[in-house]
Amino acid sequence: MDSVAYGKLSLSDTLRRRFGITLYLYYLDRAAAPPPHVLARYRDEEARLSIPDGLLLGGTLPTRPLRKVRAWIELHDEALMRRWERAIQGQPVSKID
Repeated sequence: MDSVAYGKLSLSDTLRRRFGITLYLYYLDRAAAPPPHVLARYRDEEARLSIPDGLLLGGTLPTRPLRKVRAWIELHDEALMRRWERAIQGQPVSKID
């Protein structure tokens, strides 16, 4: 599994890498669990966006990458929720194309 340490948080496998944007689900961090969300990284910036609506929960991304991430979340909301449920149970998640 390709887990990444981020501060005190552990992150799940990478969900998606495209256009310089990397998306993750939090893994084994019950405190960060609600609401369902993804972590998006682009260059030196990162943001947490809710699933399924793409609401910005924290952090920042430039406008264009933020729009791409929101569109991707909307397109894959059901698959993201299935993976979210697995991640909060401490199970590995698979990438989404």
